[in-house]
Amino acid sequence: GRPPIVVSPHAGYIYSGPVAAHGFLEASRRSRPETVVIIGPNHHGEGTEVSVYPAGAWVTPLGEARIDLGLAKRLVEVSDLISMDEYSHAYEHSIEVQLPFLQYIYGELSFVPICMLNQSIDAALHVGEALDKAVSDPSKVLVIASSDFTHYEPHEETVRRDRPVIERILALDIEGFYSEMRGRGATLCGYGAIAAAMHYAKLKGYRSTKLLKYATSGDISGDKSAVVGYASIILDAPE
Repeated sequence: GRPPIVVSPHAGYIYSGPVAAHGFLEASRRSRPETVVIIGPNHHGEGTEVSVYPAGAWVTPLGEARIDLGLAKRLVEVSDLISMDEYSHAYEHSIEVQLPFLQYIYGELSFVPICMLNQSIDAALHVGEALDKAVSDPSKVLVIASSDFTHYEPHEETVRRDRPVIERILALDIEGFYSEMRGRGATLCGYGAIAAAMHYAKLKGYRSTKLLKYATSGDISGDKSAVVGYASIILDAPE
């Protein structure tokens, strides 16, 4: 089947790896994509509003992952918000922590990292639309939205804030997602990345959604006083 769109966490592997694995396992059961798009937030606040990495390869202990320059260029061509900018990516971890999972599944791969400093709803819709225009055949592209969920609240409070936000993602309701997040004080770091992936999903006809796994760092460490929430979610095309 067509590769799913995956919402995946990006904390230390000891904490979020067991949750992230669910999404990658599901992806591994589908047809192998020709390229992977990984959308993540910009945590350090440096660089351009939305950036793709210009060219070359990223290196992990599992080898090199090459930038798909063709798709990266198409994204910049169809968008007046997305630019080529190396600096935005220099200190950002949210995209690269997804790569070893992908390298484990696929071995060699090419990918396009999209780093979002601007995560407003308008920027997210814009990125989703640009992806829709740039990707002619969605059966050849795996899209990953990299985000953790609520940060540094007690375990029960984190679950309480995250649950309704996840419901909005599963409903592919972008406006509801933003208002639920604000209303409940759910502190997701990659909310714009998730919303961009949701919009792309809707434009490409992905209709079914599933929460594969939710946990907090407290489930792993046993310390439930201040935790971070993690979710593995897939958005799927009808067969």
